[in-house]
Amino acid sequence: MADAPVVRPTPISGFPEWLPDVRMVELRWLDTIRATFERYGFCSVETPSVEALDALMAKGETSQEVYTLRRLQAEDDGDSSRLGLHFDLTVPFARYVAAHFNDLVFPFKRYQIQRVWRGERPQEGRFREFTQCDIDVINIDQVPLHFDAELPRIVHEVLTTLGVPAWTLNINNRKVLQGFYEGLGIGDPLAVIRAADKIDKIGSAGVEALLTGPVGLTADQARACLDLAHVRGSDSGVVEAVGRLGAKSDLLTEGLDELARVLDDLADLPPGSVVADLSIARGLDYYTGTVYEAKFVDAPGYGSICSGGRYDDLAGTFIRRHLPGVGISIGLTRIFAKLVADGLVGGGPASPAQVLVVIPSDERRADALATARQLRARGLNVETYHQADKLAKQIRYASRKGIGHVWFPPFGDDRPHEVKNMATGEQNPADPAVWSPAS
Repeated sequence: MADAPVVRPTPISGFPEWLPDVRMVELRWLDTIRATFERYGFCSVETPSVEALDALMAKGETSQEVYTLRRLQAEDDGDSSRLGLHFDLTVPFARYVAAHFNDLVFPFKRYQIQRVWRGERPQEGRFREFTQCDIDVINIDQVPLHFDAELPRIVHEVLTTLGVPAWTLNINNRKVLQGFYEGLGIGDPLAVIRAADKIDKIGSAGVEALLTGPVGLTADQARACLDLAHVRGSDSGVVEAVGRLGAKSDLLTEGLDELARVLDDLADLPPGSVVADLSIARGLDYYTGTVYEAKFVDAPGYGSICSGGRYDDLAGTFIRRHLPGVGISIGLTRIFAKLVADGLVGGGPASPAQVLVVIPSDERRADALATARQLRARGLNVETYHQADKLAKQIRYASRKGIGHVWFPPFGDDRPHEVKNMATGEQNPADPAVWSPAS
């Protein structure tokens, strides 16, 4: 062993890992998210971590970030990589719906909580491996607009329950953008949408340079596009503000009507939690209607913590049926990592155990194990200390792990069971058949 090479245990950049006290909080978050999704009738699916490269590459905007799978022993001239780790949960979901089309009940409401992988440069808020929590509604031919409001409502409930610091969910509609640009006589609205989607990264001046340069707009057209991007509001005033900008088209009218209806459905939520922001474009070409993007109020440059939107037919790559949908994704790892870095998560118990049963002596080890089994049978989380040791050492072990109670089995035939409350220091006789920790 002394001559064996030592590999430094350095974590891989972009692949977060947490200490037990932080991981326990993350697990509680996952339980909360799962329970909230299910309260709204969404059912869980899980797809493989890998998909066919042909399916993953169909979404070209992210195809350069795909991690491919290849056996270490593969020959150079054979066994070429045909599988890749999925970089989001949307492509796997579309493939899943197509594969199981005849067995699903539509509208199909699914949630999916899984790890995804992207080969991008790690930085604050960006990881190579992270957990996404997606909900989608997909249907045959048409998805009712009220789902466009239900998804933000679910996200609001999740983030509020978790106690996530102040955030705003911004909503827009791609029909508003495309219809407005068409009303200006712009021949390639999607190119403008892709440029406008960069406004958070390069600012208004940078977007204007793109629009008048590579995109080829006139100065007046570019200025009108930026004026649209600066429109914000939480009610029908947004429609009036867009109307004052002068562009007109049937698609614009349709998009404004849909946006107003979604805002009306969400009007009961606390002010500022949901806002129409016409700078939100979501550059992916498959979005066709409502789009979402949530950010921290006090860290707007951190990146979106939720995103999504309405799409026309993502499953069309796999099946000849019209299957529109609407979905939203909570970036769990991005949110969680920010709170960990800010010192808002962690520092609590490092063990799920509620009780540590001490070992009085080697001779009484069997009695201690029997006591632990009795407490577990009543639904308590119980750890048994690993050996007969000094009591001070066993109690210190419980303290370091944040275990709330220490159980002392009888140290003699005429002695009672006792339990020590680690928070108060009180120690009293207790009956393992009826005792419960203080609430």
